[in-house]
Amino acid sequence: MTLRVTEGQQDGWAVVRVSGEMDIATSPALRQRVHDAVADGRRSLVLDLSQVLFCDSSGVGVLIAARRLMRSCRGELRLILPAKGAEDGSHVNRVLSALGVRRLFEVYPDVLTAVNDEASPLSA
Repeated sequence: MTLRVTEGQQDGWAVVRVSGEMDIATSPALRQRVHDAVADGRRSLVLDLSQVLFCDSSGVGVLIAARRLMRSCRGELRLILPAKGAEDGSHVNRVLSALGVRRLFEVYPDVLTAVNDEASPLSA
């Protein structure tokens, strides 16, 4: 399976939707999209990972690098995992939790909730 990355915008937030597998072969494409968004002046970024079926350590590395990049430019990064998956353990959520880095990210159940500044992230 390959990685598919599409971009959009919602209420002033750049939304990058990711589907497929985030692995050593495909993760650089997501890394480049995040860098492109920042280079275009985007400082509020949502990564919708609700359709990611597999994520290895290189995918996690891209997420951590994206967090670091957004923080360095005083931006915000929010992740989307399905509501049920975030509670019961979607694949990406399980990987992030197993590696002890889930707490580093603000996770929301969907894009509409993520772009709402009044909404609270799901607990880790």
